[in-house]
Amino acid sequence: MRNVAFRDALALAAAFDFNVVRVEGSHHILKHAGIPEFINLQEVRDEAKPYQLRQFLRLVKRYDLRLRDDA
Repeated sequence: MRNVAFRDALALAAAFDFNVVRVEGSHHILKHAGIPEFINLQEVRDEAKPYQLRQFLRLVKRYDLRLRDDA
């Protein structure tokens, strides 16, 4: 998974009900109300880091998260 625009990665996370809780430099820390774990998405040259997207997708699968109806 490469060349995913950072804004698209944030939009996908939001569609799964993750919210940005803080930003520290290029690190965007996101939280979902239904799970105890945070995710970190980092912007590098307008793209999301591939390994962080894989971590995000593993959380989606592990917790059987679904896209919002309005996404």
